[in-house]
Amino acid sequence: MIPSVLPTYNRAPLSFVKGEGSWLVEADGRRFLDFGAGIAVNVLGHGHPALVGALTDQAQALWHTSNLYEIPQQQALADKLVEATFADTAFFTNSGTEACELAIKMVRKYWFEKGQPERVKIIAFEGSFHGRSAAGIAAAGSEKMTKGFGPLLPGFVQLPFGDHEALAAEMDDTVAAVIVEPVQGEGGIRPLPDACLKGLRDACDAVGALMVLDEIQCGMGRTGKLFAHEWAGVAPDIMLVAKGIGGGFPLGALLATENAASGMTAGTHGSTYGGNPLACAVGNAVMEIVATDEFLADVNRKAGTLRQSLEGLVAAHPDVFEGVRGSGLMLGLKCKAPNMDVINAAYGAEVLIVPAADNVVRLLPALNIPDEDIAEGVARLDKAASEVSKGLKP
Repeated sequence: MIPSVLPTYNRAPLSFVKGEGSWLVEADGRRFLDFGAGIAVNVLGHGHPALVGALTDQAQALWHTSNLYEIPQQQALADKLVEATFADTAFFTNSGTEACELAIKMVRKYWFEKGQPERVKIIAFEGSFHGRSAAGIAAAGSEKMTKGFGPLLPGFVQLPFGDHEALAAEMDDTVAAVIVEPVQGEGGIRPLPDACLKGLRDACDAVGALMVLDEIQCGMGRTGKLFAHEWAGVAPDIMLVAKGIGGGFPLGALLATENAASGMTAGTHGSTYGGNPLACAVGNAVMEIVATDEFLADVNRKAGTLRQSLEGLVAAHPDVFEGVRGSGLMLGLKCKAPNMDVINAAYGAEVLIVPAADNVVRLLPALNIPDEDIAEGVARLDKAASEVSKGLKP
């Protein structure tokens, strides 16, 4: 008999009932150090007073009216995002997947209005993850994501990650857009080098294609800049934002230039819940903290501390780990042992980490994690690695 919750998740046997900063309390009372942050969502940890206050105040005033009416909290958040980024305009969603759907629509409507409705080809990259909607899985193109869900939305081409020759051969005036994650998350914490991101911008400009950046996981301060592409000194035409923007409350956004968004006029897109007062109240509170030079400087300092500690962990357990990769507080441990063995051992050591492709485990702690929690988390990972190492010995 099928369970009442559709069994699409392979869940760990853990049930958390309370969160405090970088800690989660299990139903049986055990305290787990959270190095996953709800997959890069809880950028300010659990129960942050500014977010709790923003949500509580808004909940007592007004929950929902729909986008039939002006929403002051939404306008305030859009203003903050436009001021802090390349963008001229924002559309709010409930998730990153919805932002991806709008990006595909926006790209294709752009070329339709330019009188080139046949220009629909969108280039993506192997190992990418753009959500689990029809457009998202068609963009990623992996068999794991697409098997059994055909026919797929046409018009997507996947190129090998980092293959400059393949990109050069594909880029011509039939390309509508290129979509890429500055740091692949699900794909195994694979950063796109700054020079490659600059080259991609140049390649798009050479043929007039739009550049779409998926910063759903690597954005909102995760790499030590508000958005990861800032390290390369380039700007996209369209950007997907979610996860950290709501600090744990469901919220996403698409940011775009006026030019890229020119086809999206009244009635071309909509959302019942997107950008509602509750979500945007929290999003405003997140932006007021995360989008400051002082906060981002501290993210970079903590990132240096964590990375150095992880390098030591790799050196201490060469049979378990191969190396450290990533940027800021979006780090991965490339494993020699099966990554799920490492994750299960980490559960035993009461520390939470997240799996990824390429036999990697992700470390995505809250951006405001205290130094002492970084040290404690690495100590627990050391304990977990020792357990894995024991199991590897003949």
